[in-house]
Amino acid sequence: MINYPNGKKSAGSIALKSAANRGMSLEDDLNVTNDYYLQLKKANIHKKPTPVQIVHVDYPKRTAAKITEAYFKVPSTTDYNGVYRGRAIDFEAKECSSKTSFPFSSIHPHQIEHLDSVLYHGAIAFLIVRFNCFDETYLVEARKIINQYRNSNRRSLPYSWFQKEGYLIPFKLNPPVDYLKIVDAIHFKGDVL
Repeated sequence: MINYPNGKKSAGSIALKSAANRGMSLEDDLNVTNDYYLQLKKANIHKKPTPVQIVHVDYPKRTAAKITEAYFKVPSTTDYNGVYRGRAIDFEAKECSSKTSFPFSSIHPHQIEHLDSVLYHGAIAFLIVRFNCFDETYLVEARKIINQYRNSNRRSLPYSWFQKEGYLIPFKLNPPVDYLKIVDAIHFKGDVL
């Protein structure tokens, strides 16, 4: 409740959220960020739709359709792709609830192959991983993830590995996940827009 100087109280309460509990998922934050980049004509990056085969649809009303059965057509590649500063950009976004590590089972082999392929063809590729328990979001270059995925005997990457090998993306209000600053530092060192 808010207490006003005249002694009146507000009709409702205001929920104050810390950065740790702001209620947005990584995907939501990235979509807001990408919309921000698009509006400023900084980059054109979008979430890729997952290809789904619709099998059965019910029509409870003439104006409403309800999908009751559907299947994934093919394994999807990565979550986001687009263009930035004349280069293709492609990345996967993952959330992790563990305090100690990121499981390799969160990344599918076809996603690793896709990232390797886009790197081969000159794209900028990376993974964005959010450790929800710490409310920390890291950008990790795809080459580093691919190398660990293929050559490590572990079933996961320790949280400390992300602190050492990744780039912490500080949370901001607008855009919430400003990952292009890190892309600039890695891929466009010294270039001025």
